Amino acid sequence: MTPASDAPTPGNATDTRGFGPPAVPSLSLGVVGNCAFSALIDPLGRVVWSCLPRFDADPVFHALLGSDDGAGSFAVEIENFASSSQHYEPNTAVLRTELWDSHGHGLLITDFAPRFPSRGRIFRPTMLVRRVRPLKGTPRIRVCLKPRFDWGASEPAITSGSNHIRYVGDQQTLRLQTDASVSNVLHQQPFLLTRELNFLLGPDETLEGGIGDTARHFEQETVAYWRAWTQRLALPLEWQDAVIRAAITLKLSVFEDTGAIVAAMTTSIPEAPDTQRNWDYRYCWLRDAFFVVRALNSLAEVGTMEDYLDWLTNAVAGANGDHVQPLFGIGLERDLPERICEGLPGYRGMGPVRVGNQAYEHFQHDVYGNIVLAAAQAFHDRRLLHPAGMPEFLRLELMGEKAVRVFDQPDAGMWELRTRSRVHTSSALMCWAACDRLAKIALTLQQSERAAYWQQHAKAMRERILRESWSEERQAFAESFGGRDLDASVLLMAEVGFIEPLDPRFIATLDALEKHLCDGPYMRRYEAADDFGKPETAFNICTFWRIDALARIGRVDEARAIFETMLKARNPLGMLSEDTHAVTGEMWGNYPQTYSMVGIINAAVRLSTAWDTVI
Repeated sequence: MTPASDAPTPGNATDTRGFGPPAVPSLSLGVVGNCAFSALIDPLGRVVWSCLPRFDADPVFHALLGSDDGAGSFAVEIENFASSSQHYEPNTAVLRTELWDSHGHGLLITDFAPRFPSRGRIFRPTMLVRRVRPLKGTPRIRVCLKPRFDWGASEPAITSGSNHIRYVGDQQTLRLQTDASVSNVLHQQPFLLTRELNFLLGPDETLEGGIGDTARHFEQETVAYWRAWTQRLALPLEWQDAVIRAAITLKLSVFEDTGAIVAAMTTSIPEAPDTQRNWDYRYCWLRDAFFVVRALNSLAEVGTMEDYLDWLTNAVAGANGDHVQPLFGIGLERDLPERICEGLPGYRGMGPVRVGNQAYEHFQHDVYGNIVLAAAQAFHDRRLLHPAGMPEFLRLELMGEKAVRVFDQPDAGMWELRTRSRVHTSSALMCWAACDRLAKIALTLQQSERAAYWQQHAKAMRERILRESWSEERQAFAESFGGRDLDASVLLMAEVGFIEPLDPRFIATLDALEKHLCDGPYMRRYEAADDFGKPETAFNICTFWRIDALARIGRVDEARAIFETMLKARNPLGMLSEDTHAVTGEMWGNYPQTYSMVGIINAAVRLSTAWDTVI
């Protein structure tokens, strides 16, 4: 349960009469969704972010990035607010929010997006269901539904009927179907909550059944779906709740229509206060998606991999062995031009708000390794409905040939530096991984000549990486060939099997990184200044890479202690954003960050006590 003390403080916290103004934005947000769209809900039960009809679309609820008088939000408010708490229905993506007033009256809001099997397929309408019922007494409430279109610039035209309200924009129309008083909702009129009420917000279509019956049926089936999904996960013995929440969050980041996986559900949450490090993460990075696929595979959830590989095959099909951009739109869009949205002030007023991401123009050579690594298990896993074979191997070989050609060429690197190009160690490492995995796949396919071919390339790459990325001055692997600056990404050397963890060079590198990049348990990405100066906050996935490295070299107690710190850094609902402020402990960066949720799963799987110790 989220305690009341964790709820954002309303703007008139000293005045408990009536309905206060919206709370200050924070990342203490619940996430609901159904692999088609998502919605973020604050501790007061207010929907503050939701892009419709899909992750990278117009945010019809944008209050997280600033709003005027509650615009761009969907709130169910209680008069004389006193406290709130939140929790997920165990093992599901169904969120419960309790609101209590100063007189002891309370209500429960249940939020979810329907997802369940129906007629031989997964039913996942673009619909947010909000169910409200009294818990004690007769609380007085107000429903404030204020969608906006065109990034907050356009108010919808509104029409209504006996049980619905239509919000009409130039590009889309939303329909709220409700068994509450339409007049009360239209005019934000306070009223006493004496019975269960249901609010179904979605496309401009009528329901086949009754509103209450439909809402109850959708909730029952959605709860059953998520419980069955989590039941099939191969969990570690320890930290099961944390792993389940991370796995569900990763699943919610999948755009199932194509198989794409978004890096995060938001745009423009700053990496640190007032830094302008604000980026749009609502797209599919091949790098991030690989890590998501691998984490879910480790829990025996291979369906996401199969869906993603369909998307990935289509994404790289047109490359013909040439350049592959590092990210795409979730519908395979290749052009994602970056612009600044002038109409929104940004998270806590810390603009700019960016739409699109210029990184699609970058050359990031690690992408070829990420493509091969994401597909590799499909050649070895006998459980798959569509295991990979020779046709898929031949396509992957084109990516391997490209990796061979660019392995020692300058690029923007995995951190997407916009004004600096180097031969980044992490990019060369992933090019090596492409060749190494292709050799292993060739052996599985009994293609001995191709295996030898790729082994030869991997061997030559490994020798150069070991030689040219090692800095005698720093006694560590540096971030680039011939460089001296430190970068946490070199810790991936052990994770992808490039070097033995107990190799003295890897241990020395870890020691150097801990000395120069760590703020206590937290780890920053790199030490050199970039386009915006030196990073201020810890990048969560780097901290998890440190945990992995510590465990691999035998410093398990330290790894467990840091992991426990990271679990405490989550918000009360078990989620992480991209960054953590080492001093304040506050979350920064886009949310929820798939990289960070991957780290939770990987650390738990690596550090957990084995099941056979208790059974």
